[in-house]
Amino acid sequence: MKQARTTLEQWQVLQCIVSEGGFAQAAKAMHRSQSSVSYMVAQLQEQLGVALLQAQGRRMVLTPAGEVLLRDAQNVLAASLRLEEKARSLLQGWEAEVRLAVDSLFPTPALLPALGQFASHCPSTRLQMHEVVMSGADDALHGQQVELAVAGRVPQGFLGDWLLEAEFVACAAPDHPLHHLGRSLEMEDLQQHVQVVLRDSGQRQPRDEGWLGAWQRWTVSQPETAIAAVEQGFAFGWLAWHRIAAAVAAGRLRPLPLAHGGLRKAALYLVLADPSQAGPATLQLADCLRAEAVRWREAYQPYQPA
Repeated sequence: MKQARTTLEQWQVLQCIVSEGGFAQAAKAMHRSQSSVSYMVAQLQEQLGVALLQAQGRRMVLTPAGEVLLRDAQNVLAASLRLEEKARSLLQGWEAEVRLAVDSLFPTPALLPALGQFASHCPSTRLQMHEVVMSGADDALHGQQVELAVAGRVPQGFLGDWLLEAEFVACAAPDHPLHHLGRSLEMEDLQQHVQVVLRDSGQRQPRDEGWLGAWQRWTVSQPETAIAAVEQGFAFGWLAWHRIAAAVAAGRLRPLPLAHGGLRKAALYLVLADPSQAGPATLQLADCLRAEAVRWREAYQPYQPA
């Protein structure tokens, strides 16, 4: 294997000379003798066969070749520092990777800030996130695929903490035939029209929640697809209020006047696969998710029937 002739230390010295403006200033900043700094850069230039520095007044600046080479070297130096930081984290017991399953119902305005906080607290820990629907979180926990899950229920054999409650509102496009009936709707009315439902991503015991036995249904994998289908007038469905409040306000969707059952609620829970074995990064991610769920609940505007 071919070995590098230059060292990270040499490039660090060169970078310090440029940032400080000269050999004496770099030597002082690095707590070295000026002669050792000068020797290290001279050796670096000799090994590369190109001049890296030139005098500009009283300052030392990079030559054009030096600019190109130091730019690439800075990437290597940054990678080396990240590697050292990761080693320190592993030595302190921080996991190299945390695996998380998140039900698609969990609000994105709560999820992304939680992940951002986790990244700032655990910069050396990789995150592997599984986006699931309904019993998909159960499968991930039972299959030991994740350390942590945001799930629509606490599976048997696990313990979980309540995070939040989401509302589902029966909706259709404003020009949908159900709105033209001009009266309160019963189940028999709904069964004559296409209903859109989400596909359960779980395989062990998939659930078929929310379907009314309509003569035709559309089954989709993503909530965004379900919302788009309803907005286009293709179907009706129970949609998460936190995802459609803006569309209702804008007139693209309209709640259905059901005599009963127009509003449904579903809870989300935070479940640790094995609390006794959870590492510090897993626990940190759990804390971030809890904190953002609290903030989301405080800001949430619940559905108010007209």
